[in-house]
Amino acid sequence: MTRLRKTGRLGVTAFAVAVLAATAFAAPAQASSGPAPTPPGHEATRRAMDADVEAGIPGITAQARDADGVWKATSGVGDLTTGTPRGTGDRFRVGSITKTFVATVLLQMEAEGTLRLEDTVEHHLPGLVRGNGNDGDKITVRHLLGHTSGLFDYLADEEYLDTYMRGRGYLQHRYDTLPPRKHVRVALSHAPLFDPGAGFSYSNTNYILAALIIERAGGRTYETEVRDRIIKPLGLKATSNPGDSIHIPRPSSRSYSKLFASAPERIDDVTEMNGSQGWADGDIISTTGDLNRFYNALLRGELLPPKQLQAMKTTVSMPEQPDLAYGLGLTRFRTGCGTTLWGHGGGMVGSTSLAVTTEDGRHQLALNRNGDWNAANLRDIMEAEFCSTPRPTS
Repeated sequence: MTRLRKTGRLGVTAFAVAVLAATAFAAPAQASSGPAPTPPGHEATRRAMDADVEAGIPGITAQARDADGVWKATSGVGDLTTGTPRGTGDRFRVGSITKTFVATVLLQMEAEGTLRLEDTVEHHLPGLVRGNGNDGDKITVRHLLGHTSGLFDYLADEEYLDTYMRGRGYLQHRYDTLPPRKHVRVALSHAPLFDPGAGFSYSNTNYILAALIIERAGGRTYETEVRDRIIKPLGLKATSNPGDSIHIPRPSSRSYSKLFASAPERIDDVTEMNGSQGWADGDIISTTGDLNRFYNALLRGELLPPKQLQAMKTTVSMPEQPDLAYGLGLTRFRTGCGTTLWGHGGGMVGSTSLAVTTEDGRHQLALNRNGDWNAANLRDIMEAEFCSTPRPTS
């Protein structure tokens, strides 16, 4: 659910931009777990993964796809207690990568004539977005998907953070079931940041509302729409919505977080948490392979007609991030070597992920780290894969 979900030391906004940009977080170093030989073309990626583990992240699992085939790799451990290595088939909480799934469903519904991007929130959810200067009659579906609504991010609310995301509050409430409208109420207790359409600010509140619109317009749950429109057609057998389950399906690794700003070396096992605390802004569980399949299908036009895919890829700039731009549930990344990538970052307590692909879908990378600090190293791994890997010559 990212702006990415934040732990103690960074502010929520910083954490969000960090993982979206594949940037920012520190823990005791673990040695890499005797990896198999790396095929030619991915040595730099392997080195970047190992460097992240040496810097303190417990473990990483990654998959790259290119003209030479599929490369799977892990580094570090999936369990700090047993030393069990990470697995290439690990399932994990993808965080805000969920947003691309939500946007895809809404754009499919637009293509079918069920709704329009210019429909207002008030039209679909009458009376819900009101108070403190918030006005659902001025906010459109497009504003929600592009983070240009101006709505306050409920994950930037300090009381919410202290209760559900930080320190003893998280440990006490991690199993609570939180209905989506609770998140909306938290956001609406704040004034909007700007008038709808007048700026960009990453807000998880937008995607809570987007999923509520999916349910109102389609008459079925958000989870059912994602399953029937994306998961089943693409055969994403390891991808699921957890509902209010606290578990990650196996195979999976443990997840770790630094919850206490006052104890920066303390690491807590945060594997179990109620899935409803993310919902449509970040609840999906998946694998690197399924994420690569999803973004490949999306960018190749298998999920959306050309008009809707173009709308998804029509971007606005992200303040203070010149190498990033945001479309509708999709981020455009520009690497240091000039390669354009499309995808999304994702963070959850105990987990940071990234899935990106070239525009033609022919070169992809998806990865997950089972820790939520030093997120800048996500960017290093991405740069290694796309700027250091020799491309086949024709």
